[in-house]
Amino acid sequence: MSLHTEWIQFEQDGVRHRLYAARLARAKGPLPTVIVIQELWGTDAHILDLTERFAKAGYLAVAPDLFAENGERRDVLSEERIEEIKSFLDTLAPPSWHDPAAREAALEQQPAAIRERVRETFPELFASLTKLPELLETVKATVSFLSAYEWSKGQKVASVGYCMGGAMSTMLAAALPQLAGAVNYYGRMPLSKEEVAAIQCPVIGFFGEKDPKITSLVPEFAEAMEAAGKTFIYKVYEEAHHGFFNDSRGAYHVQASRDAWERTLNFFNKVLS
Repeated sequence: MSLHTEWIQFEQDGVRHRLYAARLARAKGPLPTVIVIQELWGTDAHILDLTERFAKAGYLAVAPDLFAENGERRDVLSEERIEEIKSFLDTLAPPSWHDPAAREAALEQQPAAIRERVRETFPELFASLTKLPELLETVKATVSFLSAYEWSKGQKVASVGYCMGGAMSTMLAAALPQLAGAVNYYGRMPLSKEEVAAIQCPVIGFFGEKDPKITSLVPEFAEAMEAAGKTFIYKVYEEAHHGFFNDSRGAYHVQASRDAWERTLNFFNKVLS
């Protein structure tokens, strides 16, 4: 199955942005579009692979690079730096990621050059979790770009996000009434009553039983959506952790991922038809 893939730079309101786009090479005319919103790790190999998977399902799929500033990454958030952070964090138990003492003890076992880069990149990377409204502006600019892009013009657009991208997928539903649907994979949903009221499209979510900090928030959001007359369907997978869909990480859960993938494709087939 042949795909056409490319990195595209575009400008909205005087700001340059960057995204990865994929579509079937034999596709004809504009296509319904899936926006793939990154995890904390950025538009890494896993997110690019997911973008291509959605393209193989018959959609134009695009993944905006939320860490690009005016179309380029700063060195501190380069793909190489983030991969180095991931490799270092893989040596720690997840609860130790945000334990400065445990993290520093582990860093002392690393070569000096790695220690320096990790200490510089770690706070910059995780600070992204506090900047979701700002990062959302890049996703909204992507939607504006798609409205005029030759391969998506006039077609419906839906979103799917993972981890912080899951939260942003739900936020996008509240920000853009024209969105056809939103999928949230284990992302927070800290939306106000006003934001819930603004959601015009169906939302679906997938969560892990062993991710209580996120999953414990789901029932309250479900109640708020129901009270507002909105559509929200979700599933919590037994024995699944945060990040269960990422097949490049240790939390990958094959049964949960297989089921969530099928449900996601069925959802997009419904809302993007």
